[in-house]
Amino acid sequence: MAAATIVHDTSEAVELCPAFGLYLKPITKMTISVALPQLKQPGKSISNWEVMERLKAMVHSHQFSTLRITKSTMDFIRFEGEVENKSLVKAFLACLDGKTIKLSGFSDTLRVRAAEFKIDFPTRHDWDSFFRDAKDMNETLPGERPDTIHLEGLPCKWFAPRDAGSEKPSEDVLVRVFEKFGDIRNVDIPMLDPYREEMTGRNFHTFSFGGHLNFEAYVQYREYAGFIQAMSALRGMKLMYKGEDGKAVACNIKVSFDSTKHLSDASIKKRQLERQKLQELEQQRREQKRREKEAEERQRAEERKQKELEEQERERKREEKLRKREQKQREREFRRSQKKLEKLQAEEQKKLQEKIKLEERKLLLAQRNLQSIRLVAELLSRAKC
Repeated sequence: MAAATIVHDTSEAVELCPAFGLYLKPITKMTISVALPQLKQPGKSISNWEVMERLKAMVHSHQFSTLRITKSTMDFIRFEGEVENKSLVKAFLACLDGKTIKLSGFSDTLRVRAAEFKIDFPTRHDWDSFFRDAKDMNETLPGERPDTIHLEGLPCKWFAPRDAGSEKPSEDVLVRVFEKFGDIRNVDIPMLDPYREEMTGRNFHTFSFGGHLNFEAYVQYREYAGFIQAMSALRGMKLMYKGEDGKAVACNIKVSFDSTKHLSDASIKKRQLERQKLQELEQQRREQKRREKEAEERQRAEERKQKELEEQERERKREEKLRKREQKQREREFRRSQKKLEKLQAEEQKKLQEKIKLEERKLLLAQRNLQSIRLVAELLSRAKC
């Protein structure tokens, strides 16, 4: 889907759901083809940009809302132009269709053909004939008859609950928007189902060229009249959002009737069963993951315990080694102190022995002196006699 474009003229917009700022605006597009002359001089070419500028000048005071090239060949350039409202389309066609463009440097003129854009939208004959001719459809059953609209390119932000702080679309908002046309039996927004992508192999998160997230949806009406009224209202329309500030933007959406039994009871039941299987599988995966996580945690706990035991053993060995070292140190210190003590004792003993010898010598000398005195005294006494 194309990106949302700014809308300056909202006079032709019709209400869809004003409570959510949603309106429908007529698609005001045209297809413009410019036939190119045969180039006679080699190396010379026609500028697409110059042709586009000439087309813009041909509509005089009016302006295109958008003008883009859809195809460019050697024979023609095809443009797709859009204007602000439906009333301008005829005026633009009158200015362009059948006219010619003269480019500088080229003698041949370029013929312009313009026509209103042909909208790709299913008709009542399309869905009536499809369901009538389909062999696998039972038109008495919901979802197997023309009662479901398939919408693509809906901007998520426009269908999000207000003040929800989220840009995710809501089924409740979708119902409120489209119940205008009739009583709704069921709706489905595939992107809201977390299992749908795995069930279908499709990606339901799509982006527009502007970078905004779009979604697809299915809306099923209880009555055929509601389906008809909705398809009629959406034919030839684009979706417009008008903000609280009064500024409006619009985008093209793709609308078709569902031909896949998407909201038939059988399809809904089938998706429920597939979802249940996927939920069970996811539960099994979660359980397996939980067991693996527990096993990893146990293994890590055992590894931590083993490391702690190894660390404790290393610590014990370090302490034992330290204890032995300290014991040896104490023993060496004891031996040194013992030797020192023995040496001191030996020295003391030696000193004592020397002192004893000295005392004995003194005693011996004293005894000898005493004997000498006695002897002298004896001699003196004898001499006197």
